[in-house]
Amino acid sequence: MLLPAEKELRAVLARFAEARFRHDLHPTGYSSRELEDTSRRLCVMTGTQSVDEALTAADALLERMRADRHTAPRTPQTLAA
Repeated sequence: MLLPAEKELRAVLARFAEARFRHDLHPTGYSSRELEDTSRRLCVMTGTQSVDEALTAADALLERMRADRHTAPRTPQTLAA
């Protein structure tokens, strides 16, 4: 499975949270479709079958990305002249 970019994963998680909040606050046909779309996208990005699994997998992926960032060797960057 290809790993999603951290920025994209965080963006989909934010859209899912917003859609979930809007749908819970005021359910409409539009909010239902929006929630379904973001749920499906989150499942595809994490390679899971349910929203609960996707959220758990997203948390694990973000933790792994954070750990990789902290263990990656830092090399000085030079700018081309």
